[in-house]
Formats: sequence, C-alpha cells, structure tokens
Amino acid sequence: MSNPLPEMIPLSALGGRAAQKHVHGPVTLTEVTHLALASVAARHGQEDACKKHLSTLLGQAAPDVEELVMNDPEAAFWIGPNQWIVGAPHDSHEDLAARLITRFGPSASITEQSDAWAVFDLQGDALPVMELLCPIDMRTLTVGRARRTTIDHLGCFVTRRGEDHLRILGPRSSAGSLHHALLTAMRAAH
Repeated sequence: MSNPLPEMIPLSALGGRAAQKHVHGPVTLTEVTHLALASVAARHGQEDACKKHLSTLLGQAAPDVEELVMNDPEAAFWIGPNQWIVGAPHDSHEDLAARLITRFGPSASITEQSDAWAVFDLQGDALPVMELLCPIDMRTLTVGRARRTTIDHLGCFVTRRGEDHLRILGPRSSAGSLHHALLTAMRAAH
C-alpha cells in the first residue's frame, strides 16, 4: 500500500488560508495574496534592450528612479539602477518569472520573487500612519511613486497606487512583525 501524497495548501505570508483584513477608523489594512512578483535586472551592456522589453510589456516607458508604472495586468517599479520589480495577478501569471525570462532573453536576469515578499495594502487616511512608521516625506510620495525605506527596522518598499492607496512590500520572513507594526501605527494615528 502506497502512502497518499499530503495535501498541499498554500498559506499567506501571515500563515493563513485567506488574506487578513483589518479596519481601524478611516484606514483599512489588507494582506495581498494574489500577486506574482519577479525581479528584472538588466545585464551589463544590455540595459537599453532590457528597458525596451520592459517598456513593451508595460505599454509605456520603463519606470525611472522612484517611479511606479501600472498597466493592467502588469505593474513595475524601480528598485535600483536598471532594476525593477514586476507584478501581475497570480491567477493569470503564476509563471510570471518564466514568461519574463522568455520575453527578455539574454538582456536581463529574472528572479522569481512571489514568495520573498509580504505585501499589504493600506487604504484610506494612511498618511498619518506611514508618518509614524518610516522616514518618507509622504507629501512627496505622489501617485505613481515608489520608495525604499525601513519600517520597524525592516527593508521595505512603499508604492503610492492611488490618492488613498499605498502598497507596502516587506520581507516575507518578517511578515508578522511588519503586520504588527502597521496595525500598531494604525491605532496610534487614529
């Protein structure tokens, strides 16, 4: 008699089967579990070709310093010179990294990032919350901007997706700590 295979159940970064959502006053914090993520880094001497591939994918110029480009279904933001994070819905882009490897060919090094990051959406009156958490001047983080920062001693990215919509990416290995810091600041700010 053979042993049956164990049932594989995907868990969110916070360890649940479903995304967590918290509302406190005018702010909502939602764990984002539906994203496929990949990093794109132009190879030496291939910077222009890589940017051209990314621009074609996004339907507009590749994001420049601190820029976020959203083009349904893909989005990308700048993380360093000739480096970006690309995201898309997981349900339709589970193989995002493989697709990008095929598209970019030898012009870029592509790395699967979906399980490397915990992702949270902060919606509503989020600016006072973020001002308690990180040294970003939130007045200058306008829609379509992305910044690297620290939140509770964790290296994170913050992107402004709308007037009242921030997306925070932090290390998945510290998802619980980041989540706790966000909730604590929500309660303190409102």
